[in-house]
Amino acid sequence: MRNPLVHLRARRKQIYRTVFLAETPEGKRFDIILLILILASVLVVMLETVHPIEAKYHFWFFVLEWIFTITFTIEYALRLYCAPSARKYAFSFYGIIDFLAILPSYLSIFFAGTQSLMIIRALRLLRIFRILKMGSFMRQGSLILLAMRNARDKITIFLYFIVIAVTIIGSLMYLIEGDANEAFDTIPRSIYWAIVTITTVGYGDITPATSVGQFLSAIVMILGYAVIAVPTGIVSAEFIGTKKDKDRIPLSTDVCKACGEVDHEVTSVYCKKCGATLKSTENA
Repeated sequence: MRNPLVHLRARRKQIYRTVFLAETPEGKRFDIILLILILASVLVVMLETVHPIEAKYHFWFFVLEWIFTITFTIEYALRLYCAPSARKYAFSFYGIIDFLAILPSYLSIFFAGTQSLMIIRALRLLRIFRILKMGSFMRQGSLILLAMRNARDKITIFLYFIVIAVTIIGSLMYLIEGDANEAFDTIPRSIYWAIVTITTVGYGDITPATSVGQFLSAIVMILGYAVIAVPTGIVSAEFIGTKKDKDRIPLSTDVCKACGEVDHEVTSVYCKKCGATLKSTENA
């Protein structure tokens, strides 16, 4: 007679291979079905905002929302059940997103209007990177993040300069336009105009009326092109440098059983986050 505890452990490993590992056939099928459900649930949330459609299919939208919510709740519970560490999964990036995906439906029982927050489910589509083994995309994404991190100090100094510049420009426009133009009635409102102008957004809700103000406005518009170019150049330079320094080793979709980390190189034997053995996941 088979030991029930052994049977339970085997079932738990099978669930783990299905819901966590994109390398296995059953895991890939599960994730593809999950993505289809996520896409469908996001589509339903978007269609609900179209009033003629929502009025006609309100009942069916309500039913579908709860079908999706119950399905995602069961999935979340299974992940907590079979994860090597339920706590680590629950507080991981994907764990938090999975929880937020089901929370709005239950909140809507007590607070009206919160069901619109279910659009958060779109974030779960990030799982497609694991399903399609987009290692190169993941690597390029990590390079961009690393480049932005390396450029952080330069960007901070640049933003500090911009804050000072728009404050000075806004104050000047208040002094120039304040008496002749009601739109520039306060310095904060003038600073708002400076931000909109220097970023080349140009809403047009506030415009200078005096010749001096228009001249200053033209200077700020020209300065705006430099404002756009500088941070782009900083990040681009850091990205090129980072890409040269990084070895071009493709990423795998191995999942660390100890901490849930997924961004590993194909040659990795141990998890870069916690040091646990990765190859053990193949026989999980």
